[in-house]
Amino acid sequence: MINNRVEWLEACFGATILGAVVVAFSTWSTRDELGWLLADSDVSVLLALDRFGDQHFAADLRTLIQDPAACPHLRDVVLLGKSEAGAFKSYAELAAAEPVGPLPPGAGPSAADDAVAIYTSGSSSRPKSVPLTHYGIIENGFNIGERQGYQPHDRVLLAPPLFWSFGCANAMSAVLTHGATLVLQSRFEAAEAITLIERHRCTALYTLPSITAAIVSHPSFRPDRVATLRTGLTIGSPQDVITAATNLGAREICNIYGQTESYGNCCVTPHDWPLEQRAACQGPPLPGMKIRIIHPETGATLVPDEIGLIEVRGYILRGYLGSSASQDAAALTHDGYFRTGDSGHLTANGHLVFAGRVSEMIKKGGINVSPAEVEDVLMRHPAVAQAGVVGVPDRQQGELLAAFVVPKPGSRLMPDELAAHCRAVASRYKVPDIIEIRDALPVTPTGKLMRRDLKRMAADLGRNAEAPA
Repeated sequence: MINNRVEWLEACFGATILGAVVVAFSTWSTRDELGWLLADSDVSVLLALDRFGDQHFAADLRTLIQDPAACPHLRDVVLLGKSEAGAFKSYAELAAAEPVGPLPPGAGPSAADDAVAIYTSGSSSRPKSVPLTHYGIIENGFNIGERQGYQPHDRVLLAPPLFWSFGCANAMSAVLTHGATLVLQSRFEAAEAITLIERHRCTALYTLPSITAAIVSHPSFRPDRVATLRTGLTIGSPQDVITAATNLGAREICNIYGQTESYGNCCVTPHDWPLEQRAACQGPPLPGMKIRIIHPETGATLVPDEIGLIEVRGYILRGYLGSSASQDAAALTHDGYFRTGDSGHLTANGHLVFAGRVSEMIKKGGINVSPAEVEDVLMRHPAVAQAGVVGVPDRQQGELLAAFVVPKPGSRLMPDELAAHCRAVASRYKVPDIIEIRDALPVTPTGKLMRRDLKRMAADLGRNAEAPA
């Protein structure tokens, strides 16, 4: 339970070389969440920060270990930070201990052993524990680096956390398998990110729409300060990809699709594709990956350009760990595919086009509307920095489209202006019925849009709001 710093890597590689499994805990964990994670994961040794932001892990752990039943397998706690004294070992003590010699032949892990277990949030009330193998992390991560065009001279900024698969199953492996340099930011802050890119002459970055928007809108941002950027990864709408390539300047940035269960990414657009092509899809499957689209009701495999449920095979989990193992039957098919819970389609060339989470689809007047489609329409307006769209219940149409929009710094936006923009560039069903201008949108610590919070915000606006004039 450590943020982006060298000790995370030391602990990770030290443990995996010995054949132990690294369980990556979020540094945003509350005391209740930490207690649940310790019990569910069966960890025997915990390496943790003494505190991070407002989280006082040392105090939380002292409370939790008073009840031995709460963490039955925990035998050691090692704290990293200024207040390392007390009942726990310090990281400094651990680092100063007599090093373990080379392991005898056959004593270390095999390629097929689990290397890392990552807790990922999803449809269930508690996060699911996803184990990832040594060979899968290395091979799939190498392929991700290949799609980005990494070379040994590259320096890659990672602000998203290592405890997320975007970090440890993706960036860490993609960078290090190419002999490149990983530049860690302890936690994202736009001004520091700009400084790190400038100081280390970073050539690539792992970003998200919220990170890109924060960097390019920061008062200290100038294109010349980030002029060394070339490639990297991002998620988001086509306009989000274009913004990262043009405004931020990572001109060869790749569009991606994946989840923790598929080792971070299963599709990545090649960095040397034309920007319009990279923005329009999430690319072909990575080597060793296979994608199919199935009908949501019949389960039949669909032909190109037909939207259905996305299933992936290849570098995927073999099954969940802990309490989430009960979800294996629902998540994995009899023929070895992972049910992603996402919808999309394959083009005639086999490139994936992501439509959205099935649970996020909006049904308006009998038409399925993808929030991502509407967000992309809104993002095409030159004054829009961020957009989030959710459904709000309506007695007549089933659901209405509620859009929350953040303007670019210095821009002034009106709902009527945005509605007119949407009508001019898109089909009528993609025009939001409700448009709210906000200073910021709710995002997770890792930068993902919190649609549940948006839904609550939309509900507060009323069930039968009139469409903008």
